[in-house]
Amino acid sequence: MSKKPFEASPVSAIALTIALFSLPVAAQAAELAEVDDAPEIVVSGSRPIAESEAAALDIQKNSDSLVTVAASDSVGRLPDQNIAQATGRLPGVAVERDQGQARYISLRGAPNYWTTLSFDGVTVVSPEGRDARFDSIPSAIASKIIVSKAVTPEMPGETVSGNVNIVTRSAFDYSGLHAAGKAGYGDAELGNGREYEASLVLSNRFRAGDGEIGVLLSGSYYNRRMVTDNFEIDWERVSQDQRPGNETRFWARETENKLYRLTRKNYSASGRIDWEPDSDNRISIRSIYTIFTDDEARDNYIFDLDDRQGDLVANPAACPTAVNPTPTTTGYADVCIGNTPLAGTVYGIDINQRSTLREFRQSIWTNTLEGTHKFGDGWSLNWLGNFTRSKDDRSVIGEARWDSPSTRTLRPTLVYDFTNPVFNTPKLFTTVQLASPTRYQAGTPVTAIDTFAKPLSSLRVLDAIDTTDAYTARLVVGRDVPLLGGDATIKLGFQFDQRTKTVDESQILLSTAAQYNSVGIPTDYNQFSLDRPFLGKIPMGYTFRYFDMAKMRQVSDAARQNFAFTPNTGNIYDVREQVFAGFAMGTVRYDWGSILGGVRVEHLKNRGIAEATVAGVTGLVTAEASQTLAFPSLHLNYNVDDTKKFRLSFNSGAARADYDQLRPNVVINDANQSISGGNPAVKPERAYGVDAYLEWYVRPQGYLMVGAFYKKVDDVLYTQRRTFGSDVFNEGGIDRSSYAFSGITNGGDGRIFGLEAAAQLQLEPWTDSLGMPEWMGGFGISANVTVNDSQVTKPAIGTVPARKVRLPGTSDLVYNAGVYYEKYGLSLRLQYQRRSKWLDGIADDLTDAGDTYWAADDEMDFSARYAINRHVELYFDASNLLNKPGRRFSDPGNLLRGSGVPSPDLGIYTIEYERFGRRYTGGIRVNF
Repeated sequence: MSKKPFEASPVSAIALTIALFSLPVAAQAAELAEVDDAPEIVVSGSRPIAESEAAALDIQKNSDSLVTVAASDSVGRLPDQNIAQATGRLPGVAVERDQGQARYISLRGAPNYWTTLSFDGVTVVSPEGRDARFDSIPSAIASKIIVSKAVTPEMPGETVSGNVNIVTRSAFDYSGLHAAGKAGYGDAELGNGREYEASLVLSNRFRAGDGEIGVLLSGSYYNRRMVTDNFEIDWERVSQDQRPGNETRFWARETENKLYRLTRKNYSASGRIDWEPDSDNRISIRSIYTIFTDDEARDNYIFDLDDRQGDLVANPAACPTAVNPTPTTTGYADVCIGNTPLAGTVYGIDINQRSTLREFRQSIWTNTLEGTHKFGDGWSLNWLGNFTRSKDDRSVIGEARWDSPSTRTLRPTLVYDFTNPVFNTPKLFTTVQLASPTRYQAGTPVTAIDTFAKPLSSLRVLDAIDTTDAYTARLVVGRDVPLLGGDATIKLGFQFDQRTKTVDESQILLSTAAQYNSVGIPTDYNQFSLDRPFLGKIPMGYTFRYFDMAKMRQVSDAARQNFAFTPNTGNIYDVREQVFAGFAMGTVRYDWGSILGGVRVEHLKNRGIAEATVAGVTGLVTAEASQTLAFPSLHLNYNVDDTKKFRLSFNSGAARADYDQLRPNVVINDANQSISGGNPAVKPERAYGVDAYLEWYVRPQGYLMVGAFYKKVDDVLYTQRRTFGSDVFNEGGIDRSSYAFSGITNGGDGRIFGLEAAAQLQLEPWTDSLGMPEWMGGFGISANVTVNDSQVTKPAIGTVPARKVRLPGTSDLVYNAGVYYEKYGLSLRLQYQRRSKWLDGIADDLTDAGDTYWAADDEMDFSARYAINRHVELYFDASNLLNKPGRRFSDPGNLLRGSGVPSPDLGIYTIEYERFGRRYTGGIRVNF
């Protein structure tokens, strides 16, 4: 199967609007002069931060459930090119980053897959699946972002910790003809890459008989070039290491540098037409297309330290640990020559080098037709149809593998030092054979790693596209009636969702000299590389040559012309999910507040089709499952007085395994050296929660909040992670036994509870009473904090007893703190965010050094704005000012303590370390 060029899907609503903009502006203005102005959503006054915060707080205060809101123009006040970054400023919101860019959203420190994504109330499946990726969605398309933390019956049952609803811009948000734009240019400190950004919004309103039509077009573009500093270490327990103290020793199976050259882009285009024939009816057609591209050139140098692990003879006797520079083994896991897990020398190691050129594309194309109608005596009707196509193009233009020869004297000797968990600078030497054929020593130091022989071992070209088609149909009937002494709104709703994820993958794999010659790829790496200085700043311990991307494209094109693609049948599957849902809810409003309650019932049907081998027979396997679940919820909102509100809620939800986790086969990813297995029988993770919050809307401007929450979780979903450890998938000259294996399963039961607090205040209303000068009124603060405690009882597996672990993906502490100043057209803001470490993977044993965690993540950003006039503004943004790294590590302590063995220092086993650098952008914004 040859690779098809990536094609943008048509944006239907945009096409329908072009003709409408050709109407004479004067005629438009005359017609609109007779129409009442619609309320402004985008704030364009002299105090954009304070005014947009006030607009957001007004929405929060009037909500019948617990929400937090970011309203225009605060979306974009900081360097917020995507929705994840913008939402990350809000109370109780934490983000997970990739290559330094906010990607996933975690609400109140909970797992990111508990958070659902919606456009205008329609839940959207992201290209990756249920782990909603927010970095592919530009903030330019949003008029406001509403984060619901307390689930109501209208929301899908898979909403556990909350929903992020992106409310798109409408022409009815503005009084008439409206245009707003932005253009900027920037610099990435690491690698000296360039950044470009632009956005444009055009809208207008038109008289249509007795009603009105609103038309809006918007688009955005963001391009950044960057490099990444990286090192990674894979830890393992070595069976041959039987010397005293081996219970707490974990050795580096391999250490590596992944050196990225990246170009990332975000595009979006959206169109919307709203028709209001009268005040009781509105019909809307909306189309949004967003795409995230990640063009990645990865130079990967892997030092295979355990290549000759079998040279070590298992012996439980104590031995001297003085340094021996001429051992009879390679030195790997050998304490008898003075090596320790954190420092030592390994002789004649294998270099596994990977030159990988990838062009990832992730897109969402969502189209909605919706109608809202009021009629009769308090009746209302809302109907909706949606089609969304999400694509994840994981294709690899080309990946060349270069591996050391088997002769140990042609390989390097490596001196490693992992004593500093954030530092890894390997030292390379030649390997010298002594008189004894089994004895070696380190020779002369080597700086240029590409002077070592590393013949070409394979060339791979991969086409891999995951497509998810989702259909939604919804009908909601409402009636306003007096009930229980109050004014009530009763709603009955019906919804059908069908989501089908199809994975298509095929490759060309070349591994012979004749095949290499036919596509023109040299077998000597130095003829395939560039003499270019290192773009990063991490201490490497060696110099290297970047591979030539132009030559990679040439040999990839030649491979496509000369060889046929072979389907990767083990990586091809089709998973379909159908959800039949009905809900009943009522909201009763009183002078003292409101009560919202109801229940949602969902019937789930899952089907997975894949090719698998069962009892030695290969063929298509179909796995089906169905289940009916009920999700009750109740929300009490009590007005303590006209500025204070107390909220109490009970809600429930069920997180379901992702689509690829339900497939009845395994997926092998050679680019990432990983194998993942499906589990069609895995059960949903049920959650039941209680929230209690007190909100104080300070007059004349400000907000204080404190709250507590608790969730009980049954059948916790967690991903088992381990080294695959089998040669069953070794083929095409590729050894996959050392790949990382992961698979979803149900653990025990658990809970999470915590406290949340937030404050937003500005000095302006109190400067006179405090005797301060007028200029000090521009100062303001915004701060929020979430404190969590989570626990899951993981069942016993094998010889490992049941034990207590954190809920995967949860942080114990999340907080944001910001100060700003805005007055006289000047707006300055400094924001700091931090989340404490969180559990990434739960281990079943100590094979790979225990459970894995992401270390604490923090970031500081700065923004400056100056309004030249009410239409033109200059801006400057600075991101990641602290330049803190992303770090993942293994911690065997929990497992060791459960086995009665004293644990080593925690957190010393770094798995992954990356640093991304600071970024600076400036430009101009216009608003008419």
